[in-house]
Amino acid sequence: MVDKFDKKTRSRVMAAIKNKNTKPEVNIRKALFAKGLRYRIHNKKLPGCPDIVFPKYKAVIFIHGCFWHNHDCKHGQLPKSNVNFWEEKLQKNVERDKKNIQILKYMGWKVKIIWSCKLKNKKEFQSIDYANDIVEWIKDMC
Repeated sequence: MVDKFDKKTRSRVMAAIKNKNTKPEVNIRKALFAKGLRYRIHNKKLPGCPDIVFPKYKAVIFIHGCFWHNHDCKHGQLPKSNVNFWEEKLQKNVERDKKNIQILKYMGWKVKIIWSCKLKNKKEFQSIDYANDIVEWIKDMC
């Protein structure tokens, strides 16, 4: 199959994708703040630079984009051009994610992954439901 974009356009499209403060991430943060949880974001001192960090509970959350972290859903599909490059790149991302999670757990941190496909195009209540789950997850740690 042929990609609908030429190589130059595909590169520009992929480079324009945000890696921080994405809509799913911001929605979850707003819902958590409304629940009274306080957190830090994008702590570069921790492996993987977690999206949301709860230092008080030694817990982190990654909100993974399905494409970039090779999720098995419709949003995680490879482009139809330069397939070998993308397979190799995404496999390295998965390996890096596993390593970072392993190091965080070794350091005593609790880790939660939320896939962006679970939050995409959903109403605000979806983020609130996730916030409720996160509150319960944190309570279970105490």
